[in-house]
Amino acid sequence: MIRLVAALALMLAASPALADEMRPVAIQFEQIDETNWRLGWRQPIASAADDRGAVPQLPAACALAGPVERDMAPLAVVGRAPVVCTGSVAGQRLGWPAFPGQGEAILRVAPRERPVQVHRLTPEEPYATITARPGAAQVWRSYFAIGGDHILAGWDHLLFVIALVLLVRRPWPVVKAATAFTLAHSLTLAAVTLGFAGIRQDVVEALIALSIVFLAVEIARGARGTLTQRLPWLVAFAFGLLHGFGFAGALREIGLPEGEVPAALVSFNIGVEAGQLLVVTAVLAALALLRRIRPADEPLVLRAAAYPVGIVGAYWLIERIAA
Repeated sequence: MIRLVAALALMLAASPALADEMRPVAIQFEQIDETNWRLGWRQPIASAADDRGAVPQLPAACALAGPVERDMAPLAVVGRAPVVCTGSVAGQRLGWPAFPGQGEAILRVAPRERPVQVHRLTPEEPYATITARPGAAQVWRSYFAIGGDHILAGWDHLLFVIALVLLVRRPWPVVKAATAFTLAHSLTLAAVTLGFAGIRQDVVEALIALSIVFLAVEIARGARGTLTQRLPWLVAFAFGLLHGFGFAGALREIGLPEGEVPAALVSFNIGVEAGQLLVVTAVLAALALLRRIRPADEPLVLRAAAYPVGIVGAYWLIERIAA
């Protein structure tokens, strides 16, 4: 367990791009008038091997109407180009063929006077067929997968969940704490998405890192009389409200399909919870194995695991405050 958490800490600390900033490729295809469209994309750069000259593949009825412009952003390439389409793009394919080094891409298509549609692209399915009107099934599939990927690839959210399980340890209290965390971030996510609340994203990201440091300190202390130890569900609920702002920031970048906002919100949340359940189950299984093999070493292992978790959280906190 110590080696596993230490390896995770070294991997995370080695690359600032692996925190919540670990985003998929984001592609926007927006209609301006009857024939003119605006193509834009943001490609995270995870390594020098990534193809920085990649361009989304256009539908057959479309072609570039001008030069491709690229700007370097922190850990990303931002590209844009004007596009002309001679006919309807419904039923045609648009995609991202340059997947080496990238786990997925999120495609947002915004036809004029028609609902926005969102597609998730993967190395196995790098193209999406643009529909005349997105169906509910497509929305549910896409946003469920996006939610699951966000919790599993958003390392700060992931590390918080791991730390929460290490702190609580016992299955039933873990279930209550995880449920409180889920309820809280669902409330915040809905409130932000619907325009009822909002916090600057840089402040949110710093506070999320601070929440990881807080849990790491509580694990290292090992005291059973603190509020966190006595009422972990209450602490999980409070931090869940905060993490909901982080989820909302990611969802804001992706966008929501018009007319299917409730379905997108619910399916995104279910995807987050599915990914969270996988993490909770894996950590509880590891703890159960530890108790079976070396029960006397459990307190020592937990306290030792708290240090790399806290170091990574502190690194992210300093990095985000300084940014």
